[in-house]
Amino acid sequence: MMRIDRKKAAGRTAVGRAAGALACSALTLSLLAGCVDQSGSADGQTGSADTAAGSAGSVETLLEITDPQEKAAVEAAKAKVAAMGEEPRVIATSPATADICDRLELDLVGVCTSTISSLPERYAEVEQVGTAMSPDMEIVASLSPDWILSPSSLQSDLQPKYEAIDTDWAFLNLRSVQGMYRSIQELGEIFGREEQAGKLVDEFTEFYEDYVTRNEGQESPKVLILMGLPGSYIIATENSYVGSLVELAGGENVYAGTDQEFLTVNTEDMKSREPDVILRAAHALPDQIIEMFNEEFATNDIWQHFTAVKEGRVYDLTYELFGMSANFNYPEALEELQPMLYPQSEDDSEQAKENSDRAAEAARESEATGKTDEETLQEITK
Repeated sequence: MMRIDRKKAAGRTAVGRAAGALACSALTLSLLAGCVDQSGSADGQTGSADTAAGSAGSVETLLEITDPQEKAAVEAAKAKVAAMGEEPRVIATSPATADICDRLELDLVGVCTSTISSLPERYAEVEQVGTAMSPDMEIVASLSPDWILSPSSLQSDLQPKYEAIDTDWAFLNLRSVQGMYRSIQELGEIFGREEQAGKLVDEFTEFYEDYVTRNEGQESPKVLILMGLPGSYIIATENSYVGSLVELAGGENVYAGTDQEFLTVNTEDMKSREPDVILRAAHALPDQIIEMFNEEFATNDIWQHFTAVKEGRVYDLTYELFGMSANFNYPEALEELQPMLYPQSEDDSEQAKENSDRAAEAARESEATGKTDEETLQEITK
């Protein structure tokens, strides 16, 4: 789902708020009422891949939007856009939201800047408004947008900035694949793109119905997910996008059961969880982060006592597939995870290592640090 809000400003009334949330995983469905936090939370851990998959119910249940407030907010937004009599002026402030807009065939008047993600060709000539984390609000305001679309993970930082200008906004729940498709359904309604949204949802439905039984009967591996930031790292729970992919695959997050998206935890506590697999992902500047992880695992002796390290089950993930927001590359991401989580043969183990090595090499070759200007570097590392 996404949250829809509206600035109460000069002669304009509030569209309303959509409350409610979809848990970040197809495997544990939870409805969490709230205005800002849309991450959803898990109700517990699962013991096997088939148990986890079976708890989700049908794909229709996963994607159904039932919250009355949410429905009312979408209807109000839809009516407002229809009453304009012309296409609204829309800005997408992240690569993920821009990609969704492209697939919905929505024109934009403003789009984000990105040094490591490619933007849709449709928006090649569109005015750039700065990075997803720190859009230039002078440029944004100058474009007189009717709507600004952003990921809900940045809502606490961006909403105060949006409140300063006379516009509507929508924060999309991109913390899971299912959350992304719920947002797509709602955007399709609001902007008159029901047909395009329906085709996208059908694609997911077909994928999910085929994939959900893939790992039935296999024991769920216990997984620790490290999300690297420039100079440090945090723990990704099942409420993060990477965590939702692991749970969709039937993995058991060793830090499941919290309502937080990320946690800061010491290595002694991580060791006490004894994960079977350690996954290392990167948020921004992947070239820096891969080197940071390598140094951390080489110099901090405690890692050598982890079973996953001893057994060679520490893997780097491709930064373009395992970012902070859900995207349409999720089938590729799940395919990359498969041999890491469920090695059935020596060939699978070798494939997992090759996937990891390829991801690490891509991170080094990204040269993201050199492509990022000083102001953005400060924003990323603060």
